[in-house]
Amino acid sequence: MSLQLRVYVPPHPLVKHWLGIARDKNTPSVLFKTAMTELGRWLTYEAARDWLPTFDTTIETPLAPCNATFINPSIPIAVIPILRAGLSLQDGAQSVLPVASVYHLGLARDEETLTPSCYLNKLPLQFRENTRILILEPMLATGGSIMTAMDEITKRGGDVASTRIISIVAAPPALQKLSQQYPGLNIYTAIIDEGLNDRGFIIPGLGDAGDRAFGT
Repeated sequence: MSLQLRVYVPPHPLVKHWLGIARDKNTPSVLFKTAMTELGRWLTYEAARDWLPTFDTTIETPLAPCNATFINPSIPIAVIPILRAGLSLQDGAQSVLPVASVYHLGLARDEETLTPSCYLNKLPLQFRENTRILILEPMLATGGSIMTAMDEITKRGGDVASTRIISIVAAPPALQKLSQQYPGLNIYTAIIDEGLNDRGFIIPGLGDAGDRAFGT
């Protein structure tokens, strides 16, 4: 059976609510940042389903012994926000995964060529075996930045099957590139939009997530 890219759009009313707030051009920066935090939280919650490693044991309640399931602390979890817009999702993601290690990757897009360049790379030289990797990239537009990030992660031993991408808005060009290069990857996004304009922005999208989150 061949592997395929899986894209999940959770039909949760809270995801739809906060997406609407994030999309509205009249939403002030402080509320936009709140919306991104909440979207990061709920999408990470969905991504963690059947992904976090667990173990079963027996515990004692105040009344009797019973079976219990816990997150396995021996399996590392890495959260990777793509700077700078990915920082807006970090607080929400960490509220679900508080023990995760955070590794920053800074990518800037040339507005003329739409190609990304890396200005900060704090990824480990080698990911430990079985590491669960969560990438925070709010906009999957042309696919340039996320493809660069995936290349950096996989050449350091990151396992595609153990990697999840959290995105707020995704567009077909990025999804097509990821599908061709990284089958078996799982993406969790609030919505898939119709396409891009001539500047490489997602339509209808939500504008520049970094600028709106940081008021610049």
